[in-house]
Amino acid sequence: MDEKKIRRNIIEAYGRIAMEKEGCVCGCCGSDTRTLAKSLGYSEAELKYIPEEANMGLGCGNPIALASLSEGEIVLDLGSGGGLDCFLASYKVGPAGRVIGVDMTPEMIELAREAAHKNGFTNVEFRLGEIENLPVADESVDVVISNCVINLSTDKPRVFREIYRVLKPGGRMLISDIALMKELPEHIRKSVDAYVACLAGALLVDEYCKIIESSGLTDIKITVNGDSSCVASTTQNPVARRIVDELGETPCCLEDSVFSVYIEAHKYPGDVKI
Repeated sequence: MDEKKIRRNIIEAYGRIAMEKEGCVCGCCGSDTRTLAKSLGYSEAELKYIPEEANMGLGCGNPIALASLSEGEIVLDLGSGGGLDCFLASYKVGPAGRVIGVDMTPEMIELAREAAHKNGFTNVEFRLGEIENLPVADESVDVVISNCVINLSTDKPRVFREIYRVLKPGGRMLISDIALMKELPEHIRKSVDAYVACLAGALLVDEYCKIIESSGLTDIKITVNGDSSCVASTTQNPVARRIVDELGETPCCLEDSVFSVYIEAHKYPGDVKI
């Protein structure tokens, strides 16, 4: 597939979402983003800290729940979108901590910055940039998080090299993403629309692990989200639903292929980048 076309289509799709303040590009979307967020692992207590406009129904899990954030830590969110996970992280790290969101869609950055200003988040900032070329200094963050975004990158090895670069020695990564247990049909894998819908860019779990290992990160742990059926039903999304219709099968045709996973890894002092 044409990488420039994929990137352009992704920016346009998410730009429209930011302008319309609607979600449902990937994940098991519904009209009630609060109910969706709960289904992805966000508690009612967590949601009360998040500006309503930041909850856009775009994730496939809750990386904050497993990140064990501490007061004073510096957190980087890859593909921060409307800022949901950034705002939640800001409460975890407190006034002494800092949260940086990076997104390549200008409309998303504008939306998140407005929400931060309006709601008084002083320890959160949003930077326009690509996750393959992070606008972040070397060894400057304690924790990297991401939520259903890395599958959209056309250069995933570079993403994880960048994660390794910006993490401090002793730092950690905790992301939620889409992964495959078996290959998707060829016409889905070659569809730009399916890429935007978080399907065609997803990796097999073993391949995902090898890419992370090649970055230099270690102690890798991949866990299938307990409610993986949510992602198997990504066909709630109109783009993905159309693709499944082309198969001439029911939405359950993806249920043994597409899963939500949590991925943990560390950059320990003394680790040597491969």
